[in-house]
Amino acid sequence: VVVLVDDVLFTGRTVRAALDALADHGRARSVQLAVMVDRGHRELPIRPDYVGKNLPTRRDEVVEVGASGVRLGEVVALPGPGGAR
Repeated sequence: VVVLVDDVLFTGRTVRAALDALADHGRARSVQLAVMVDRGHRELPIRPDYVGKNLPTRRDEVVEVGASGVRLGEVVALPGPGGAR
C-alpha cells in the first residue's frame, strides 16, 4: 500500500504526475491520496482519500502550507503483514 501525500490539491496535475512516476517503479497493490488542503478546481478526476482541510478558493488565489519539523524527502516505510518490526 502506498500513501501519496500532497500539501495542496488544486488541478490534480501534480498528483497525476506523481502517480505516473510511481507506476514507473512497478504496480502498487493500492494507492491512497492524503492532502493537507483541498482547494477544489480539479481538471482531472482525482479525489483524495484523506483531507486535512477543505478550503474553497478562487482559481487566482495562492495557498501556501507550512509544516515545521518535517524534512523534505523524508520517507517513512512501514512493514507489511509478516514484515520485520
